[in-house]
Amino acid sequence: MRIEEIKKLAHGTADAAYVLDSQGQIVSWNAAAEALFGVTEGEAVGKACSATLKGIDECGHECGADCSILKRANCRDPLKNYDIKTRVSGREIWCNVSVVILDRSSSINTYTLHIIRPTDVQKRLELAVKDFVLAETSLPEANVREILSTKRSPTASVDLTARETEVLRLLAAGNTTERISDELSISKATTNNHIQHVMKKLSAHSRLEAIRRAEQAGLV
Repeated sequence: MRIEEIKKLAHGTADAAYVLDSQGQIVSWNAAAEALFGVTEGEAVGKACSATLKGIDECGHECGADCSILKRANCRDPLKNYDIKTRVSGREIWCNVSVVILDRSSSINTYTLHIIRPTDVQKRLELAVKDFVLAETSLPEANVREILSTKRSPTASVDLTARETEVLRLLAAGNTTERISDELSISKATTNNHIQHVMKKLSAHSRLEAIRRAEQAGLV
């Protein structure tokens, strides 16, 4: 598929849509996206998706250069739709995004078509129901975790290594760096390195923030 054909795909979609290259740069942005986000195609094309949409998912993870969706797309790994709150032109709206991987046999560059459907009312109602259930009922911890977790969040697609996941689970269980080191028979320095990598991938500023985001995304 030629790049011209790839660019036309977004413009042939009635829903708001755009196409990204393998670096996360916008190469096509349709009229529906212009109307939804208040950003013209001229303003969007050539810029990073994260800088244009300024998205944040339900786990509090902000869009950035270390995008799990982009990484999975570049690995040709099929993607599920996800929910994200965008912050454009002073507005905050929830959207559900479907991603289609567009392969080009003549290039290693991977293009992705993102189709966006506003779900602001439904998403805010969903979050309000969660808050009500958690505040007004007494549920076992396992049920609370299930209610809080979300599978339609980019955070759920964060690419953690097996060791990082193991460290994260031990951290979420309340273990100290020393105990994790002993449990895994690794040095404290190595343990701290794994924790720092996890925090970076989850865009967390503290261990507690990383644990909370991982729990919400169902990673632990």
